[in-house]
Amino acid sequence: MQYNRLGKTGLEISELSFGTWAIGGSWGSTDDKEALKALEQAMDHGVNFFDTADVYGMGHSEELLAEATKGKESEIHIASKFCRQGDIEDPKTYSMEQVSTYLDDSLRRLNREQIDLYQIHCPPMEILKDGSVFEVLERLKESGKIRDYGVSVETVEEGLYVLENSNASTLQVIFNLFRQKPLERLFPEAKEKDVGILARVPLASGLLTGKFSKSHTFEEDDHRRFNRDGKAFNVGETFAGLPFERGVELSEELSWIEEGRGNRTRAALKWVMQQPGVTSVIPGFKNVKQVEDNLQAVQAQPFHTEELKQLRKFYEENVHSHIRGGY
Repeated sequence: MQYNRLGKTGLEISELSFGTWAIGGSWGSTDDKEALKALEQAMDHGVNFFDTADVYGMGHSEELLAEATKGKESEIHIASKFCRQGDIEDPKTYSMEQVSTYLDDSLRRLNREQIDLYQIHCPPMEILKDGSVFEVLERLKESGKIRDYGVSVETVEEGLYVLENSNASTLQVIFNLFRQKPLERLFPEAKEKDVGILARVPLASGLLTGKFSKSHTFEEDDHRRFNRDGKAFNVGETFAGLPFERGVELSEELSWIEEGRGNRTRAALKWVMQQPGVTSVIPGFKNVKQVEDNLQAVQAQPFHTEELKQLRKFYEENVHSHIRGGY
């Protein structure tokens, strides 16, 4: 496992880390015992960073992290997010009083006195332009309840605005073989400003594992069913914004990346880790098997220059025009 400095935070985090949305909820059935075993397996193999949010299972993923990291608080870094328990369009959701309440609740569930990274959870551009939430976060940083803060964004435009108009230490962005736009301008500018990059949805909600057919049916409480067309939140969070059937076809066209890398999952994660500017990739998981498979990406064969060019061309000619969700 390699460790990269997470921008201005100074934290050294594992190049492969994990997100905890799936073990909290909205990804179909879950098993807490299996989730805890999976978290332990990740930590045993050098993972020292986990991303969560107060709405993942309405705090359940935070509670699981508290249990899994008990006694390891100084070794294992946790990032959480806020705002989506309220009305994300309402400025009151981002007031000192409300954010403090969100933060205290997360700290209680995490059983910690400080959150290493506190992120605004995909707020509207109007909230970012208002800017007062950044003042709130600066005050909370001064209080010691958060070490650093960042923003999880839906679009490159939002990310660039954060870079140019705040002191945020990190950006969390949707980034994978189907979503390569951040490479063009966002990542270089983030590097210039020493802002860390967390790459989320790296497997396009499972499309890039190669395990789905067009006829696959998801459980009713799985966002890959109820948010397939963006009915609950930004469609970019589900299958990276691609229509499911088209995404299955595109994934099959990428089956060649598996050669010498074990499987498509490991290859897709390896590609993300190879990209300049990415601090850590944060795939989700629901069980030990998925964690073990994802960890194999660390040792997977890197892509050579011609393969990288081929994958860029594939994105530009076959994928880009099908993406929905702002981007």
